[in-house]
Amino acid sequence: MGATLSTSDGNPTGARRDGILIEGPGPLGTGGEGQRSTAEAALDRARDLLLARQQPGGWWQGELETNVTMEAEDLLLREFLGIRTEVETEPTARWIRSKQHAEGAWATFYGGPGDLSTTIEAYAALRLAGDPPDAEHMCRARDFVLAQGGIERSRVFTRLWLALFGEWPWHRLPAIPPEVVLLPSWFPLNVYDFACWARQTIVPLSIVRALRPVRPLGFSLGELRTGRPTPPEERRGKGRWMHRLDTALRGYERHPVGPVRRNALRRAAEWIVARQEADGSWGGIQPPWVYSLIALHLVGYPLSHPVLRSGLAGLERFTVREETPDGPVRRLEACQSPVWDTALAMVALADAGVPADHPALTTAADWLLAEEIRVPGDWSVRRPRVEPGGWAFEFDNDGYPDTDDTAEVLLALRRCGAHPALRPAMERGVRWLCGMQSADGGWAAFDADNTRAIARDLPFCDFGEVIDPPSADVTAHVVEALCAEGLAASIPVRRGVAWLLRHQEADGSWFGRWGANHVYGTGAVVPALIAAGVPREDPRIVRAVCWLHRRQNADGGWGEDMRSYRDPAWRGQGDSTASQTGWALLALHAARSDDSASVRRGVDWLVRTQRPDGGWDEPQYTGTGFPGDFYINYHLYRLVFPVSALGRLLRDPDDFARLRTDPGEPS
Repeated sequence: MGATLSTSDGNPTGARRDGILIEGPGPLGTGGEGQRSTAEAALDRARDLLLARQQPGGWWQGELETNVTMEAEDLLLREFLGIRTEVETEPTARWIRSKQHAEGAWATFYGGPGDLSTTIEAYAALRLAGDPPDAEHMCRARDFVLAQGGIERSRVFTRLWLALFGEWPWHRLPAIPPEVVLLPSWFPLNVYDFACWARQTIVPLSIVRALRPVRPLGFSLGELRTGRPTPPEERRGKGRWMHRLDTALRGYERHPVGPVRRNALRRAAEWIVARQEADGSWGGIQPPWVYSLIALHLVGYPLSHPVLRSGLAGLERFTVREETPDGPVRRLEACQSPVWDTALAMVALADAGVPADHPALTTAADWLLAEEIRVPGDWSVRRPRVEPGGWAFEFDNDGYPDTDDTAEVLLALRRCGAHPALRPAMERGVRWLCGMQSADGGWAAFDADNTRAIARDLPFCDFGEVIDPPSADVTAHVVEALCAEGLAASIPVRRGVAWLLRHQEADGSWFGRWGANHVYGTGAVVPALIAAGVPREDPRIVRAVCWLHRRQNADGGWGEDMRSYRDPAWRGQGDSTASQTGWALLALHAARSDDSASVRRGVDWLVRTQRPDGGWDEPQYTGTGFPGDFYINYHLYRLVFPVSALGRLLRDPDDFARLRTDPGEPS
């Protein structure tokens, strides 16, 4: 592995902090340990905490927190399968109760408004747990639901769960026939026209919708109905063509062709089984996982079958248990992010000066190399000639590597010196990324050219984004990774840069698909463009930097609320968070912003809000699953991005000259 450079007299050029040789220019010069700035001390604490969070196997994994529909649907799943017990029910119900807002609702993100469908599912789960409908907290939830239009106005997924228990009529749900799995990949609205997460959900739900099971709960949720007429379901679709399609499909559902239907059900079940991962999951994410268990159970797979047994056991590994003052709680992660977290942690530690041959980085590199995916997946339907060579987000998701993780892994591995297996793996990753570029020059997360927008208009598809078009944040990460590999002048990078410049917003920012929101997009794109050779004085860069300056909070940090996905007034607005402040500082560092006071105030915010253990509190959600619908609190974000930002600023001589005084003091 790479050795630390030494001076002619044998003394290392880096500084030694707490037993770790920190590589880099030594931003304090020869001033000595006693003259370290408060920012450097903050970086030391954060770096040490990040090192301590590494797992013995070499990876990092922060909790991935979402909303209580995960726990509610887990109880509903267990009830449907007949395996729910008090061992899971009471601690899960306690967690759900703890997240209820004062007005009675549950939200989809911290500090967000109450959400109708989330509240209905939480209420149903608490009824399962034995909470009486006349309990004070249940009355508040009921009142909220009725004020929002009742069960009649909930999302399709919520009404589908209710239909499983006879609380909603199946014929009033949109049609999604299992025959969709028989369509060839060139046919409109075949399963590969949907994003990977959507197709893995739609196929099992097509089985459930076709078989229409009902297993009564033993109680009614009639108190959540308004009694007002519900508009016909097809009116929720967009356009006359979609209305007619849904009407035709409903007609077919009433009288399907027997042999075709039986073949479709068989093929759909085979499609599902073929995509189960080694850990028992489907896609490493909750929605297709739980619906696949239900679908296979309905077509005759007993709970003792290895496929279902593995699937149920896998859910246990996604379970988080915690002791609280009110008693034990149980919650579920919608997904797990070890590859993503590990790559980000490695980049952060390298940014903080941890040398390439440090055991934390070498063991992490070994683990990442073992996680490379060398087999084709669904992505190869659109790119059959591209050689496999990417990484997925999760421990086990070999069918669905993604370009975002692959780009971050490449950026992490190149910081690890001369490991003999690095170059072949990285070269495969580069080729795979280049092969996954979409026709318009951008990169999507999981598939190339997954842009058939009519899929969004199906009445069934009201649960979030169902296609995977290129996005600014993913394209930026891929461009940055390819530039780091010496490909700044290549055609794929040039096309990617052109895509990014075309998609800059009028205010100078970029939309963030997988993180909140314009702060995330802008924080990703600016460093990528500069890495690709766009001059810092380019008007597009200047506009982005000015936007970041304008969006800095009075306290010195940056924040953006999830409501910005639906309401432009929230764009770049929200409580300051450590992760979003890190994103903004990374962009300003790359752009060498002339406004040193803005950078100093951002650093000062990180220093002032740091906990004694080196971390930051961040209850706010800054990760995005589906814009406008599903959000994530990545518990490691609050650590890795501040470490990267502080590390780059403090180890860069030009930037450090502007930060040499303690943050907040006049320079």
